Amino acid sequence: MLKHIYDKTDKGREEIATRKYHVPSKLRALLVMIDGHRPLEVLMANFGPLGLSPDNVSELLKDEYITLIDDGEPEPGPETVGHKPPMTARARQLARREASARLHHEHEEEAALANSGPATLQNGAPEMSTAERHMALQAFYTETIKSTLGLRGMMLQLKVEKCAGIDDFRALRDVYLEAVLKAKGREMALSLSGRLDQLLGIESDATT
Repeated sequence: MLKHIYDKTDKGREEIATRKYHVPSKLRALLVMIDGHRPLEVLMANFGPLGLSPDNVSELLKDEYITLIDDGEPEPGPETVGHKPPMTARARQLARREASARLHHEHEEEAALANSGPATLQNGAPEMSTAERHMALQAFYTETIKSTLGLRGMMLQLKVEKCAGIDDFRALRDVYLEAVLKAKGREMALSLSGRLDQLLGIESDATT
């Protein structure tokens, strides 16, 4: 199982975007990091501090938040006759191509999300309700933490999950930007700080 590669289903992506199914925070952090590229053994090596295990992966699989796209097994030999064969090399190749295309699409969506702030502004404040702003901030944090920090941002992502209001998101601003600064440099931190501050409804700090 540890060599298997999983990816989110449409239901899993819906949960990340909307929290519709109320997946517990610990499982949701695991769901965020499952990307259709890294084997489970690579992901699990980073989940020790959260107390996650393959059983948690089984929970997500059972509830159809994720799906197996590569079982990591060799092509079937004569000894497998009469049993359900694992994925063929061709099937694994196609699965990887599809996963790569999905990842590219996700990155495009992340870029669109990160650059969407100015289009919603009027007089310096986003034109959205409190609930809409909450969802936009959660999506912004979740997607940019994933794309800039990866597994290193897991603990920060858990803090995002616990945010109950805009003030909670504001309280995470400096910690988040400091993490981005260390991981990706000043230019990226400044770029994200401007868009984040627009969502937060505060004046951007040019010095980060």
